[in-house]
Amino acid sequence: QVQLVESGGGLVQPGDSLRLSCTASRFRLDLYSIGWFRQAPGKEREGVAYITSSGSSADYADSVKGRFTVARDNSKNTIYLQMSSLKPSDTAVYYCAADRHQSHLGALKYGLADYWGQGTQVTVSS
Repeated sequence: QVQLVESGGGLVQPGDSLRLSCTASRFRLDLYSIGWFRQAPGKEREGVAYITSSGSSADYADSVKGRFTVARDNSKNTIYLQMSSLKPSDTAVYYCAADRHQSHLGALKYGLADYWGQGTQVTVSS
């Protein structure tokens, strides 16, 4: 069974940084574009960052642009979301998702993906 696993979440203070990781068992992430999404209590799921399978293209939601960076190390079968200057409004469960369209991010931007992880909680609070 294909499984995406997120890690790296936790409780941090405003202004802190955190790095999330997304890895997979039983399949190669380098064949998929990856999106990072988040969902806060009572809010709709929001896409925050996307990266193509090769890592040649990435895109971000306006709410995180300049603060978050998505990267991938295909040799480690891992995708990262580096988050800096965190705000309380970044508090959410963060999910990674894999889409088979290797060079296009359009499906992910519509929230469409072939596989989803279970999520990791990020809490930003003083």
